[in-house]
Amino acid sequence: MLAGTRVSLHGLEELPDFAAFEALLRSPGPWLGAFDFPFGLPRPFADDVAPGADAAGLMAALQARCARRIDFRALVDRWGNARPAGQRLLHRRTDGAGAVSSTSPLQTRYVPVGFMYFEGMARLLAAGVHLPGLHEGDRARIALEAYPGRLAGELLGRRSYKNGADDARLIARRDLLTALELGRVACGLRVKLSPAQHDAVAADAQGDRIDALLCLVQAAQASRTPNYGLPNDVDPVEGWIVGA
Repeated sequence: MLAGTRVSLHGLEELPDFAAFEALLRSPGPWLGAFDFPFGLPRPFADDVAPGADAAGLMAALQARCARRIDFRALVDRWGNARPAGQRLLHRRTDGAGAVSSTSPLQTRYVPVGFMYFEGMARLLAAGVHLPGLHEGDRARIALEAYPGRLAGELLGRRSYKNGADDARLIARRDLLTALELGRVACGLRVKLSPAQHDAVAADAQGDRIDALLCLVQAAQASRTPNYGLPNDVDPVEGWIVGA
């Protein structure tokens, strides 16, 4: 909940499967959510797969050719292998628009954000939510692409805070939470957590809870900004990360 410059966390809910995620997307509005996965793909790839398509047309073309996400990987691999080295895992304009660059949405290994696009964007479109700059939907349910790593980088620099229960990462998570509670982010928002919430978020060694909190802050900031902070020339197949 946002009141002035204070963002209050009312609770944390874990979604164990796609069915729970789909139910969340269909929950009645008004709500605005920031989601940590790509909403688009690089324009050169999109133009080869579905020339002239918008976000929904691109996803429809992909689903017609790829029954499963592993088929999407195969499609990306075939496309990339036909290109010169260094021009295979392309980035979108928004991926490099911040101090911390995000992974190419064509990456389906290591950090498989390509799979996250294929599964996540399909469900956003199927649920009929509104995707500003990309797809007209129910304006009482608004979804924005977030990247918590950018906000974390603003506060922690290059310190690692995820995927580890070691003392250094635990301290980094606690420092990140303290910075959020003190309003040290550039947007000036302050996060209100109970002591129990603070401990629960910090204790998650994978960092999923703190990433969710960072997305909440990015959503709150976007809600205070004209056009959610998106540029006027958002590419309808590439999308844009809020705050970039």
